[in-house]
Amino acid sequence: MSRAKTYHHITQLVMEKPWAILPGHLAVMRDLVLMRADGVQLSDDEIQERLGAARSNRSASNAPKAVAVIPIHGSIVPKANMFTQISGATSINDLRGMFADAMNDPDIGSIVFDVDSPGGQVDLIPEFAADIRAKRGVKPMLAVSNTMMASAAYWLASQADEVAVSPSSMTGSIGVFAAHDDLSEAQAKLGVKTTFISAGKYKTEGNSAEPLSEDARAHIQSLVDDAYMAFTGDVAKGRRVSVDDVRNGYGEGRVLTAKAAVKAGLADRVATLEQTIGRAAEMARPASSRAMAAAAEFPENESEAGARGDASFADLVHAALCVADDLVAKGRPLTAAKRAELEPLGERIRELCAARATVDLESELQATAMRMRIRLAQPATEEQ
Repeated sequence: MSRAKTYHHITQLVMEKPWAILPGHLAVMRDLVLMRADGVQLSDDEIQERLGAARSNRSASNAPKAVAVIPIHGSIVPKANMFTQISGATSINDLRGMFADAMNDPDIGSIVFDVDSPGGQVDLIPEFAADIRAKRGVKPMLAVSNTMMASAAYWLASQADEVAVSPSSMTGSIGVFAAHDDLSEAQAKLGVKTTFISAGKYKTEGNSAEPLSEDARAHIQSLVDDAYMAFTGDVAKGRRVSVDDVRNGYGEGRVLTAKAAVKAGLADRVATLEQTIGRAAEMARPASSRAMAAAAEFPENESEAGARGDASFADLVHAALCVADDLVAKGRPLTAAKRAELEPLGERIRELCAARATVDLESELQATAMRMRIRLAQPATEEQ
């Protein structure tokens, strides 16, 4: 098979498979493949200039040793191959390997997904999303849009415990599409006619040498719909909202600015990569040490609390609640070990509430204690 035909088949594969990516980015990727077919060799810098999203050489070396920074940069494809070389894409297989290494490394206490990607192929995205979601509660996982988190990249990032977006970022593009090139008229002008000799009713449907039939279009639409259902279903699980919330909000296929993404529920906060790594470093500390530190700051009696001031006292209780929230953040299973760490905090807050004389503050603290008791009452369960 000639090189031109080889690249033509790659191009057809690229366009007709379901993609969760920014459409303009996929068009540029296809053009890069066609240029390679014509013998044009571009440097890595030239490729990234055309893609409009420079692949960063950011290294995890600046992060604390307890934090693993996993870069999700460039287009996402299932496996490293000739296509990754042409387009500068990142493979799911490589990402899964880095993720497994971070999870298995006892010196790693938390993980940050550094995302700068327009999305990619749907293949293996649901499987990797399920891997990430299944590891909630093992180690804190944070994702940051730095500065593009679109389509398949958001699909993966939404499975983390928290999603941050840098101030200048664009996030979202929740949708799936495929495309078909009809080259029949172009071939006719060139005097070229392709004849397919095949077995199997639908074996050659969707080929580029003839117009797309209604049956073929319906089939491709079904593939896109199935992928979209998986996409929105995983985002709903990751963000703990309904599928309807995702489909009827969350940008409906558009990318959103940082503040808009937080307002729409796609992200939890506006924060830079550095700020997210700092938060991950704090969360990497053993939960027991954080609980002990928070408990040690509590005033021992009413007079000491009064001397510190009500606002300071409330802040201390709130800090303890944050520790508890970290232990059972976003539905993590409440294990016996976590319960043992939470119970002293809950009891201390209850005592402090009973000692307060100020009605307004007492009400606030009682509400805090109630939230703590509700969490303590939750049975230890595996995440669904």
